[in-house]
Amino acid sequence: MGLTKQYLRYVASAVFGVIGSQKGNIVFVTLRGEKGRYVAVPACEHVFIWDLRKGEKILILQGLKQEVTCLCPSPDGLHLAVGYEDGSIRIFSLLSGEGNVTFNGHKAAITTLKYDQLGGRLASGSKDTDIIVWDVINESGLYRLKGHKDAITQALFLREKNLLVTSGKDTMVKWWDLDTQHCFKTMVGHRTEVWGLVLLSEEKRLITGASDSELRVWDIAYLQEIEDPEEPDPKKIKGSSPGIQDTLEAEDGAFETDEAPEDRILSCRKAGSIMREGRDRVVNLAVDKTGRILACHGTDSVLELFCILSKKEIQKKMDKKMKKARKKAKLHSCKGEEEDPEVNVEMSLQDEIQRVTNIKTSAKIKSFDLIHSPQGELKAVFLLQNNLVELYSLNPSLPTPQPVRTSRITIGGHRSDVRTLSFSSDNIAVLSAAADSVKIWNRFSFLNCAGMNHGGCRYVHWSCAHFVSSQTGKLQLYDLASGNLLETIDAHDGALWSMSLSPDQRGFVTGGADKSVKFWDFELVKDENSTQKRLSVKQTRTLQLDEDVLCVSYSPNQKLLAVSLLDCTVKIFYVDTLKFFLSLYGHKLPVICMDISHDGALIATGSADRNVKIWGLDFGDCHKSLFAHDDSVMYLQFVPKSHLFFTAGKDHKIKQWDADKFEHIQTLEGHHQEIWCLAVSPSGDYVVSSSHDKSLRLWERTREPLILEEEREMEREAEYEESVAKEDQPAVPGETQGDSYFTGKKTIETVKAAERIMEAIELYREETAKMKEHKAICKAAGKEVPLPSNPILMAYGSISVSKIELEESLLVLPFSYVPDILKLFNEFIQLGSDVELICRCLFFLLRIHFGQITSNQMLVPVIEKLRETTISKVSQVRDVIGFNMAGLDYLKRECEAKSEVMFFADATSHLEEKKRKRKKREKLILTLT
Repeated sequence: MGLTKQYLRYVASAVFGVIGSQKGNIVFVTLRGEKGRYVAVPACEHVFIWDLRKGEKILILQGLKQEVTCLCPSPDGLHLAVGYEDGSIRIFSLLSGEGNVTFNGHKAAITTLKYDQLGGRLASGSKDTDIIVWDVINESGLYRLKGHKDAITQALFLREKNLLVTSGKDTMVKWWDLDTQHCFKTMVGHRTEVWGLVLLSEEKRLITGASDSELRVWDIAYLQEIEDPEEPDPKKIKGSSPGIQDTLEAEDGAFETDEAPEDRILSCRKAGSIMREGRDRVVNLAVDKTGRILACHGTDSVLELFCILSKKEIQKKMDKKMKKARKKAKLHSCKGEEEDPEVNVEMSLQDEIQRVTNIKTSAKIKSFDLIHSPQGELKAVFLLQNNLVELYSLNPSLPTPQPVRTSRITIGGHRSDVRTLSFSSDNIAVLSAAADSVKIWNRFSFLNCAGMNHGGCRYVHWSCAHFVSSQTGKLQLYDLASGNLLETIDAHDGALWSMSLSPDQRGFVTGGADKSVKFWDFELVKDENSTQKRLSVKQTRTLQLDEDVLCVSYSPNQKLLAVSLLDCTVKIFYVDTLKFFLSLYGHKLPVICMDISHDGALIATGSADRNVKIWGLDFGDCHKSLFAHDDSVMYLQFVPKSHLFFTAGKDHKIKQWDADKFEHIQTLEGHHQEIWCLAVSPSGDYVVSSSHDKSLRLWERTREPLILEEEREMEREAEYEESVAKEDQPAVPGETQGDSYFTGKKTIETVKAAERIMEAIELYREETAKMKEHKAICKAAGKEVPLPSNPILMAYGSISVSKIELEESLLVLPFSYVPDILKLFNEFIQLGSDVELICRCLFFLLRIHFGQITSNQMLVPVIEKLRETTISKVSQVRDVIGFNMAGLDYLKRECEAKSEVMFFADATSHLEEKKRKRKKREKLILTLT
């Protein structure tokens, strides 16, 4: 057996530099009993909990692989529902930070999540156009609602009635009766996508936001209220009609239709519109918990606030209007009119919904959330497009409220994409540079970073030690100790694309769009403001070329200089004489990145044509051309003192390669968007990378050996797991494909769970056969012999399946295992163990295998026994629950009685105290007189 080379595995170590991702929404969460202080923001696949007062990250809700797309806190404030890009939903506990419940039912990204009033149900909408209502307590799906033709944008439960209203990008607003799981009304009064949806005024008013500057207001009148004779005249209900119309014409010429007029539950008619100041589409529309403040924003940086007036405020305003109208009418009558004209003042929608103010943020708004503080202030928190969180507060009760920015989280990341990374020589500090700032991070604590803002640079590309180059062709020199800008040098006429430090640390070389390569040396100059000398640079030589220079790189012995040109070639020059040595030609598109190995024997080049070529520096021959990434190769760097190198691409992946054996070693996945650059530490133990998703990721080399064959096998398994989720879902026998009651989705976990159930049934069959054989042997021998225990049962105990995977696992299970499961269910129910769970499984199996079970005569006695035992045991469970509820009601009455006694006792003592004080005061007055 030949010797095999072992590699060491790199694993993900930390994610930093991201304050909040753009795909999800920001929400206030209640933590440690405090409201309005903590916010949850999506951060790639994780969720960060930030303390707005201290600007610190206090909790991380760990995700798996997929990016977070939606957040929704539970009404009790103890849990947070998180929706992901792959359609899965996890519910995290904010006390422990663990996600114990996972729902898998959607095929595409989650777009909206909403709890009902009690927090027992969760409605989820997705890009796959489906709405699923989940039972959070039972950890199962209740039903799937189909009807929208495009992605769901919002879903809302009605408090008093078992109804759900949803909006979608298909321009529709649908009303669902959750008792029958059917859509009973479709509102088509929109010409563009409906992006926002809120309910106001005790759910008697609906406001929708679309792709224009108009917020449409709809009046809701329930059928019971229209037909109730005790109710006032329906004409007083603005927008309602006394009769039931099947079709209502909207003001913009569109129509509202009912799918089932005979089952009509409510009437919804357009009452008017509120005009926004913004001309773009509505991104988000929300109302605070009091229902008084309405807020919306578009694709700009302005949040518009509206106030919904109460009935008293509206009446007061109408009285003022009436008074003005009467005064005006009286003035006209004095000018010659004989009789006083009849004064009639109509209430408009603008009298009910008033504009309060606008909040202007420092960048474009991606999402926001509102909350009222105990002092009556309104707090608005924003997740901005430039990786920033801002908190504003204002007092809406003032005539002209002025929003004040009270908090800002900035130090945790850059405002724009990081285009360059560099390690310090001791492997501890990491330097990252973007268009707005340069930050230095401590590898042991990534929240401790020092930032340096630099001006005059529109686009940062490369950093080296404490130099920063920019697209304007300038070099900037910083003092890392103080973070001050020491000097700015006009290096190139065009963009400065690349920089390479010389191996002797005495200078560096730069290449730019002005078709030149310039050599620089360090020097000490006397500072005008200080007696001490400081570091500076001076230009020594210039190499003029025929094409733009994209990348430059020194050889480790500083004898050769590699220059990548815009004509897709790489030219090698001698450093001392600047004479041409080699030309590397073979890429179809320009070479974006390259690096030379530590011994100067190899040079690897990465191009926009998605290939990496390995060349020999002796003769310029191409050793191997590797198809590295599915998109452009953005960065390439050798691991120090080895022929291993890393590449980063626009396909969101980092790959490690062996330049000697031309083998792909490992793929590091974690970034969700294009990777711009990476850096390998001088020791080779760490790799840091930056991406368009604003995150910086640290990868650490472990002591775990990596075998290539095992790595390829793991990649094949990962591909299989991904393909399982994309397969067509199995149809339920006797039901239509994708029936509304079936909410599960086939995943690799459900397949494994079904396999575990089948293994358990096989084990049960084997043990049953052994038991029969053992009994026959004992009967023939005339004595009892103990049966040895099965080692598998002793090792594993019982086979457990999660409640979430239960229905899908039973659906995948072949029917040949169902008879044995039914017999086991009968035994388990007789023992009284997990009656509710077993009944749930039993009814599901009976529903999906009804035809085969009823046609099998061997199962008739089993079903008969199940019917008897199920009825009796369920009755016992119901009696226990009823007894417990009666006991709880009794305890509640006792507590209420005690509280009433205490209340009256307190009131009596308070009255006696007042009498005593009054007598004392009267006595004092008499004494004074």
